[in-house]
Amino acid sequence: MMLVAKPHIVILGAGYGGIVTVKRIAKQLSTNDANITLISKHDYHYQTTWLHEPAAGTLHHDRTRMKIADLIPSHVQFIEDEVVEIHPKENKVSLKNNEQVTYDYLVTALGSVAETFGVEGVYEYAFNKWTLNGARELREHTEYMFAKYNNEQKEEYLTFVVAGAGFTGIEYIGELSERLPELCKEFDVPMNKVKMYVIEAAPTALPGFDPELVEYAMNLLENRGVEFKINMPISKVTEDGVILKDGTEIKAGTVIWATGVRGNPVIEKSGFENMRGRVKVTKDLRAPDYDNVFIIGDCSLVINEQTDRPYPPTAQIATQQAEVAARNLANLVKGRPLEEFQPDIKGTVASLGGKEAIGVIGDKKVFGFSANFMKKMIDNRSLWMIGGTGLVIKKGKNPF
Repeated sequence: MMLVAKPHIVILGAGYGGIVTVKRIAKQLSTNDANITLISKHDYHYQTTWLHEPAAGTLHHDRTRMKIADLIPSHVQFIEDEVVEIHPKENKVSLKNNEQVTYDYLVTALGSVAETFGVEGVYEYAFNKWTLNGARELREHTEYMFAKYNNEQKEEYLTFVVAGAGFTGIEYIGELSERLPELCKEFDVPMNKVKMYVIEAAPTALPGFDPELVEYAMNLLENRGVEFKINMPISKVTEDGVILKDGTEIKAGTVIWATGVRGNPVIEKSGFENMRGRVKVTKDLRAPDYDNVFIIGDCSLVINEQTDRPYPPTAQIATQQAEVAARNLANLVKGRPLEEFQPDIKGTVASLGGKEAIGVIGDKKVFGFSANFMKKMIDNRSLWMIGGTGLVIKKGKNPF
């Protein structure tokens, strides 16, 4: 009797998309069906959509982090290493330590990096890494700026510029403005010495969001001392702050870059046809020309046929894609037809710090406590998806 080699399924990245794919495919295929390997440069998963909280210091960074070994089944092999390049024609992945991993089926869920739009100085002078370590670095820097102010009394030390008034920028400044009284009290700094700017190139904050909710958010944040500069691109980030398109210079000790993301550079390096590091995937989430490569999350591009624009790269989309990718992997291994990905946008909620938030759930607009409650429930549901009830009990948020 001739033995047939089991296919090797490799998942790249342990964010929302990667972890959910591993969890689901491990349930749908037995150890007799396939070998499964997860590759990630860290030995932990972190909740990306929570990072504005540890970045501002309103939540300890360890609350967002969980060991991969505690999340994945024991029969899934885990390799802690950084992906350098994918070789889709050879069915191989190169890793930083020079090892190569071969695969029969690949799921690429490598996440994203900051999109600079060609603005000079972003990588050199702005906080642009929305990662766990990036959030921790920003929190520590913020506290250092407050401590430093008492010694040198330079107003730029207490000036914070957030580039981008999308969800990331708004959620971060919401948390920072909420923590401000605590920081000022701890470091003996008058609150009127702190300046917070949010600068947006588009004609409105939260572009594409409901205007009534945008107005609510801006009014609330302005009451906390945030100044908005809308329809005003940044032309350059410098060691001293930012220079706006109209020539205005804002001196700031802290510049936070939150203007959006592009797909992981590995996508471009690996030769996939892409737009800003994102691959326009087929309806079943595969890379064009490569039937054994799935691309999900921030590295994928899915067009909303109603608006003829791409769906935004959100955790909600990534986890839904992961569910479909896992089922389609099982379908390929077992010789069944593949299914198409149909996004199901259940709602969008943005936190504004404290008990405040805004959002749209279905067709209903929610503000304040109601929106904050929904935000916490969404956060807890994401924990449940990757770790079940036990993880919600251990890491979850109190919605009240």
